[in-house]
This record gives sequence, C-alpha cells and structure tokens, in this order.
Amino acid sequence: MRRIAVLTAAVLALAAGTVSAQETFTIDTVHSNVSFRVRHLIAKTGGEFNAFTGTIVADFANLPASSVEFVIDAASIDTRNEDRDQHLRSADFFDVEKFPQITFKSSKITKISDNTYAVAGTLTMRGVSKEVTLEVEHLGQMEAMGGIRNGFDLSTTLNRKDFGIIWNRALDAGGFLLGDEVEIEINISAVKKLDQAKS
Repeated sequence: MRRIAVLTAAVLALAAGTVSAQETFTIDTVHSNVSFRVRHLIAKTGGEFNAFTGTIVADFANLPASSVEFVIDAASIDTRNEDRDQHLRSADFFDVEKFPQITFKSSKITKISDNTYAVAGTLTMRGVSKEVTLEVEHLGQMEAMGGIRNGFDLSTTLNRKDFGIIWNRALDAGGFLLGDEVEIEINISAVKKLDQAKS
C-alpha cells in the first residue's frame, strides 16, 4: 500500500494565494498512482491500487477549514501476480467482498514548511478506522491540459495488524513470510477544469 490518500496537500497549494477560497479539485487518476511495499522474505515486494477517486476542498483563507477525501477500490490491487492478488482480495487480507473500499477523510492540516504539510485524518480499511498522519509535499501548481493542476507526493508507514490484517506464515528457517509494516506512497495530480475555475 504505498501511496493511499494525498489530496490533503492541495489545501496548501492555495496557501500560496493563487486560488480563491473554497476551490474544489479532483484527482486525475491517469496522472496519479497509489502504491505500497511490504517485506517478503528478505526483500520488499510492492504493488498498486488501480482504481481510486478523491476530492480536495481548499479554503486558503482558512486552511483548517479545508478538507480532503480519498477512496480506493480494494479489489483493484495489482501486484503483477494474479494468484497473489486473489489471495490479497480474500478474507486473509483485505476481504474485499465485505469491505470493498479503503477510505481516508482529513480532520486537520498543519503546515510544516513552505512546501510540506502534515495531514491528519481517519483511515478506514477492512472495517477498522484509525487516526493517521500523512506527510505531504506540494510539488507546485500550474495551468495545463485544460485545468489548474496541483501536484503532491504523500508517504506514510502503517502496521497492517492495526487494521486486522494478521495473516502470516512461519518459515522453516525461522521468522515469518511477511513483515508487519507497510510503506505507502501516493502521487497525485489534482485538477480543477478551467471552465469550473472561471465560474
């Protein structure tokens, strides 16, 4: 699960004063990705989620009033191995039939430096909700491809057991097949169409 919910940072871009209060941006999924890495044996194995949506409502005059929501389709997990993906969709891991979505909803945005922010909020996965803080870097804002775009990099590390994902397998040589910590990275291009921006 590397990369899961950035939009949050968008709230920042506006901090530069280039966009008026209460601007809404949506994730351009073609130019964004959500990825993860977890220890497997003696290496780290990763994958992505191919289906996700998100919205940023940014109030630059009152940053704490801004908000971010992100939704991932858990069944869209892709590790380039269909047998492994089917196992990850099963009740041993994400149990996608019972819990089809992974969601993040922000509750607080704190500026750390000119381009970085801490975005706190509720992450819900496999029916378990936990408060997490995402480290977000704002990569800039520009007008391109028919819209006003903001770019963000997000990273965090989660313990999968906190969300009820406890499956593992003991190894004959000692230790376990999988690690508990999951590194998440999300790269986001958030856009507001120019016709919306002018309305």
